[in-house]
Amino acid sequence: MQFITDIWTGAEQLPIYGFLVRALVVYVYIFIMVKIIGQRSMANIDPLDFIFGIVIGDILGETVSSGDTDIGGPFAGAAVIAFMHWFLTYVGLKLPLFRRVIENEPFIIIEKGQILDDMLKKCNVTIEQLLMELRQNDASNLNEIDYAVLEPNGQVSVIKKAPYNAATAQDIGLNPQNTGYPSVIIADGQLISKNMKKIMTRQELEKGLKAQGYTSIEDIFLLTVNNAGEWYLSPRLRV
Repeated sequence: MQFITDIWTGAEQLPIYGFLVRALVVYVYIFIMVKIIGQRSMANIDPLDFIFGIVIGDILGETVSSGDTDIGGPFAGAAVIAFMHWFLTYVGLKLPLFRRVIENEPFIIIEKGQILDDMLKKCNVTIEQLLMELRQNDASNLNEIDYAVLEPNGQVSVIKKAPYNAATAQDIGLNPQNTGYPSVIIADGQLISKNMKKIMTRQELEKGLKAQGYTSIEDIFLLTVNNAGEWYLSPRLRV
């Protein structure tokens, strides 16, 4: 019982395993907090999410590295910060005018093929940074660009002039079938039964694998099937 108390309130001579338990508790707490707040894109973090991550890390980081720190206070502080983050996000969704206060707006930095140097200065974007973003968008030829927009997440979106857009199937008179979302049927040699049952029977799966030259599910690293019935199969590499 004393050990649990020391884990929560801290102790000057907290043993190594005490730090491990505290780290696990903090990790689970942050995980639950993020799940409650709601999933947002992790690929591109906006300023509000960035501030949340920094503050939460600063508040709870000390409880992991310092064995004599009481966990209760930092947990309560982190909960308040999480609530404020959720509240601002919620209000931003409901009130478009307030959304402009907490989120950046997109800025047009290339308009009708013309680079707007005043907007580059306003957004603190150098010409070298702009050219790098354009190259990453496969738009290194400035003559092909119609518009470029600096998005709230800091990335640049490019709209090319019509003649330079990739041709779609509809442009060339085709009417392809929608493929939908691919379901994972086998992952690292393990069958995902609930996904398989939505698409096929076990017998149909085994027949399909046999047609591809495989006799065992354990031989497959990844198998996905989309709504059009198309398979993607990657075998496991045996070392």
